[in-house]
Amino acid sequence: MDVTVREARPDDWQECGRICYEAFATLAARHGFPPDFPTVAAAAEPIRWLINHPRIYSVVAESDGRILGSNFLDERSTISGLGPISVDPTAQDHTVGRALMTAVLDRAVERRAPGVRLVQIAYHNRSLSLYAKLGFDVRGSFAAMHGKPLGITMPGYAVRAATTADEAACNALCVRVHGHDRAGEVGEAIAAGDARVVERLGRITGYTTGITYFTHSVAETTDDLEALIGAATDFGTPGFLVPLANAALFRWSLAHGLRVFFVVNMMTIGIYQEPAGAFMPSVGY
Repeated sequence: MDVTVREARPDDWQECGRICYEAFATLAARHGFPPDFPTVAAAAEPIRWLINHPRIYSVVAESDGRILGSNFLDERSTISGLGPISVDPTAQDHTVGRALMTAVLDRAVERRAPGVRLVQIAYHNRSLSLYAKLGFDVRGSFAAMHGKPLGITMPGYAVRAATTADEAACNALCVRVHGHDRAGEVGEAIAAGDARVVERLGRITGYTTGITYFTHSVAETTDDLEALIGAATDFGTPGFLVPLANAALFRWSLAHGLRVFFVVNMMTIGIYQEPAGAFMPSVGY
């Protein structure tokens, strides 16, 4: 199969959304899981947002003018986030995925990005193997937790909407925990009214960019994360990602009626620092 990769155009979103839905739904069904997205429209809207975002690099793979798949590189912050990558089920196992991965990794090299990260569904052995061959290292496994909002208030932990005045504190906290900031994502989440912070003893000790469908969260302690999760009004499906290495947070989530949707791996190329605090990654990293 002769495959070419080009930058995505705004009018590609519907076909790329259909492929994204069918690719993930087919994979999930093969392994006995419900689909990540309930409908084609639910997959297509995020794809449209990604394609139209000025700081997200979007590519599609084609053969004879037919779109076969898409991939994305989130360039909003210091570390780039890769994905979602999807390939039409009828075109899989024909190096389309490798071509899409190579295109965005070449872009990262051109931009001299210090690191690239992705989140990979653990039951998909082929993608795990491909990413490892391309140089990615597994850094941790995470349970996608879902369920009803908890409505929990923890004494001494005040959760509120984040404001622009909180942005510097959130970015500084991310640097302390991860060694880099995610300023682009934090700024957008605050502007959209999606970000939340937790305050303890009069200072910000944690933040989240939404706690719904794999948005990232950073905190000084697991208790700070629990306060943010407890105050969330919607987890979405498949929910938020709990590090399995944080056994206390995982058990706390289970004890409060939340359930595991599936498990994912975070993989990285480039600089990486072991987190020096509590965190939950986004769908990108």
